Amino acid sequence: MDQDYLCGDYGTVTDWTQIRVTVRLQDLDTLTAVMSMVSNNLQIEDYSDIDLKTCYGDLIDESILNADKTVASVSVYLPAERSIAEAMTFIRERLKDESLEPIKVETVGVREEDWANSWKEYYKPLRIGKRLVIVPAWEKYEESGDDLVVRMDPGMAFGTGTHETTRLVIELLEKYTKQDCRMLDVGTGSGILAICASRLGAGECFAYDIDPMAVRVANENIKDSGLSNIRCEVSDLLKQADRSRPYDLICANLVADIIIRMVPDLAPFMADHTVLLASGIISARAEDVIACFDRYGYKVVEMSVENDWCALAVQKK
Repeated sequence: MDQDYLCGDYGTVTDWTQIRVTVRLQDLDTLTAVMSMVSNNLQIEDYSDIDLKTCYGDLIDESILNADKTVASVSVYLPAERSIAEAMTFIRERLKDESLEPIKVETVGVREEDWANSWKEYYKPLRIGKRLVIVPAWEKYEESGDDLVVRMDPGMAFGTGTHETTRLVIELLEKYTKQDCRMLDVGTGSGILAICASRLGAGECFAYDIDPMAVRVANENIKDSGLSNIRCEVSDLLKQADRSRPYDLICANLVADIIIRMVPDLAPFMADHTVLLASGIISARAEDVIACFDRYGYKVVEMSVENDWCALAVQKK
């Protein structure tokens, strides 16, 4: 692996952690797509197409010759300041969304027991938008002016505010959250979006995640924030979500394919004025998501882009 390539976006960084995921060969394309959402610094190990008849056949390492040709691996390399715990959770959740069970998930460069702690020294207060400041639960922060502080301990759940997908949707939240609005957060992770909406003045907030661990972490963050207007429970997308009446604001920080799967079920949750904030969409899939919304009677009223990610604000036509 070319170390100059690996460090291209991180200057002189020398402390890296490798996350390596192994799947069946037929699942390699899906795994590569998921891993590319974490980092573009990919290493793909696929020995199924090695040609021993070439003039270099005798030079191929024996370990490669003996490797299992029915499986393949993809690795990403993350600098020390990236949360390994969050990246691991993101990968596992996205693979689960794709109904893909990995054969093996492993890390190199950090002890497994340090996943949830080694990155904390790099997680510092982060201002997003004009007023919101995401502050790690263990950090001191002096509020100033009209700051709205959101204290977070994401544990092993996704959602620190450092990833582009989370930042994009929080910036849109600041614009579209109205006083006392009824809010729904689908795929809540650490609970960060529901907590931000509450801080911005939302009334009833309902947060759901398919992962019980994420729900536990989110409820701890909600309790530690001193908020009583957020209800967080387990739900597979919208299946168990409260549908007693439509919402004013809906957040869905997921991935393109899961958003597309959710769109046909939105009608009972959307009023004419409802704004849906969809994030977690890699830019290459934006047209697919927009086309799906259009097909079911929704229009995009705003799009935000950062690096290779985009977020959409959507309403009924």
